[in-house]
Amino acid sequence: MHPSAKRRMNLRRQSIYLLPNSFTLAALFAGFYAIVQAMNHRFEYAAVAIFVAMVLDGMDGRVARMTHTQSAFGAEFDSLSDMVSFGVAPALLSYEWMLRGMGKLGWIIAFIYCAGAALRLARFNTQLEVSDKRFFQGMPSPTAAALVAGFVWVSLEMDWAGAHMRWFTLVITAFAGLTMVSNVRYYSFKEVNVRKTVPFFLLLPILFVLVAIAASPPVALFCLFVAYALSGYVLAAWGYLRPKPSSAASAP
Repeated sequence: MHPSAKRRMNLRRQSIYLLPNSFTLAALFAGFYAIVQAMNHRFEYAAVAIFVAMVLDGMDGRVARMTHTQSAFGAEFDSLSDMVSFGVAPALLSYEWMLRGMGKLGWIIAFIYCAGAALRLARFNTQLEVSDKRFFQGMPSPTAAALVAGFVWVSLEMDWAGAHMRWFTLVITAFAGLTMVSNVRYYSFKEVNVRKTVPFFLLLPILFVLVAIAASPPVALFCLFVAYALSGYVLAAWGYLRPKPSSAASAP
């Protein structure tokens, strides 16, 4: 190989794609901003920043696929950004908001959430080639982050207060952290093809969701992610309770 061609190939290997990684960098900034605002006790700003990070995180992968700019660097960068935005930021937000007053138990629960996010991301990366694309194993880390941040946001919006809020925060944070590392399966919606025609009435649920979000974003988003968080357990219960075919009936 000619030396100049070899140099160009080495430069190409060392370069990165600007467009998708810009979205990932913006998501990382939103997560860092959430951490800073949580430390300054501006909890509503921190919660909103986590939701902004979710939107940006959902865009970087789609942009990379649309522009055919996927790379190993982008995948690793995305995981590190997710750890900050959906692991560290929600754990610190939950701790600074309510769990700090619970002493040792508070920071232990916050660490359980943070560790659960790290383990969830590591498992996702190692099972990327062998997992069923239709389902996630364990709650996705963005959903767990939305559950914690959404609870903080809706509590501030509805002016919920009292000592009992500490225990609600503890339960939701622990639930989100442990469900991320569980074997509960969640539908991934990766098989949904937006280019196919659908019945007209399917637009009505989308319309209702958009109206609800416009009317009260924190309440609507929190209810939406609570429903998705519980959907995995509903699917697991349905699979457990559904009658199994007998061995004689299944035999050829």
